[in-house]
Amino acid sequence: MPERIEIEEARKKVKAGEALLVCAYADENKFKKVHLEGAISLQELQSKEDDLPKDKELIFYCA
Repeated sequence: MPERIEIEEARKKVKAGEALLVCAYADENKFKKVHLEGAISLQELQSKEDDLPKDKELIFYCA
């Protein structure tokens, strides 16, 4: 089971560059509707998978 974190903790980690915020919806239209500042889509994550730093935490969200 994934670990849940508070919104403020997620915001702090993303802002500090420690984590990448990812919208968990595969549908691009849904991503556009629930997009949070600084987040990337699931498709973008998958397309950049090989280039992502291995030490960066991934924080997934859905609304």
